Amino acid sequence: MSSKNLFPPLNEQMDLIKRGTVEIIPEDELVQKIKKSIETGKKLNIKLGCDPTRPDLHLGHSVVLRKLAQFQSLGHQAILIIGDFTAMIGDPSGRNSTRPPLTFEETRENAKSYIEQAAKILDKEKTKIVFNSDWLSKMSFEDVIKLSSKYTVARMLERDDFTKRYKTGVPISMHEILYPLAQAMDSVAIESDVELGGTDQKFNLLVGRDIQREYGVEPQVIITMPLLVGTDGTEKMSKSYDNYIGISDTPQDIFGKTLSIPDNLIYNYYELATDISNEELSQIKSDLENPEVNPRNTKRSLALRLVEMYHSKEAAIQAQEEFDKIFINKGIPDEISEYKVQAAEISISDLIVDSGCAPSKGEAKRLIKQGGVTIDGEKITDSSISIKIEDGQILKVGKRKFVKLVL
Repeated sequence: MSSKNLFPPLNEQMDLIKRGTVEIIPEDELVQKIKKSIETGKKLNIKLGCDPTRPDLHLGHSVVLRKLAQFQSLGHQAILIIGDFTAMIGDPSGRNSTRPPLTFEETRENAKSYIEQAAKILDKEKTKIVFNSDWLSKMSFEDVIKLSSKYTVARMLERDDFTKRYKTGVPISMHEILYPLAQAMDSVAIESDVELGGTDQKFNLLVGRDIQREYGVEPQVIITMPLLVGTDGTEKMSKSYDNYIGISDTPQDIFGKTLSIPDNLIYNYYELATDISNEELSQIKSDLENPEVNPRNTKRSLALRLVEMYHSKEAAIQAQEEFDKIFINKGIPDEISEYKVQAAEISISDLIVDSGCAPSKGEAKRLIKQGGVTIDGEKITDSSISIKIEDGQILKVGKRKFVKLVL
């Protein structure tokens, strides 16, 4: 096989790469890089950096991971950089205050879960996974001074978040100014050809281009992806806003949460969070514009697809059946977990936390206040009461959590 047959044609590659992207900077350089890779048979190094500040991923994270997987499907080298070193600094992108740094041990622990979940999207065998502590921790203070000399304070303060904080008198720590430079050194270290990121990462990615040039490395092309709006239809998807669909969520949660998104987000979710073909995507757009097609059916198809992607087809069908039983037929799931209660009487807040239905008493009280807690269908309105447990009672917390109480 000749080297020219290792990759799909240029137009085919660009069609897939451009899908869902916000910007390609500069696009003509990307075209030239791809042409060269076709001619030489050499894969492009496609970089995605991630700071493991949390151990869990959601569909918002999957947008850039999916773009990395698309490059992988085109035959290029996917490089996932785990920012175990930069996570100890804390990326200030899009923030109005300093992000609390993590310990090295915390970043490594979170990274294990991150890699495991990313493997649901990427071909792990073909993905190069590296930790930026491998090169950043070896830099001497002299190295850092030399790196800092290659960028100006004025340029750094052009960042929107830094500008806002500077004007309003909110402190900007020196280590935050070093963050984009540290991320740029990742691009130098792996000789990145293309770096992916959300729109909030644009400044950092551009710094990478500049610093590569300073170190004699061919500048990377940057591709920014939109920030997926969460299930509330307003804010970007985030655990902080409690509007996320987790990659490791149960089939029931993925299905139910997907059905809760506003209709105007259906197309975006199909485009950014699934791998359907461009032809299918065109059909989805046509269906959503057709007043005779109920968007609910298109959304149910989306929910089924997302569950199948992260679990299985069987799990998707079962999640749909269970959803219909609970929310349409007002029933109880066929299979629910049991919780053995040690005492015949227990505080309702303790019961909710101990049974795993809420992470804290504060969250349990919030759920009770919102009317989201029932026992055998009877709503609990007072978070301070104790409950006399009867064997076989059903505790329901929120819309989808059911627990059978066993004495």
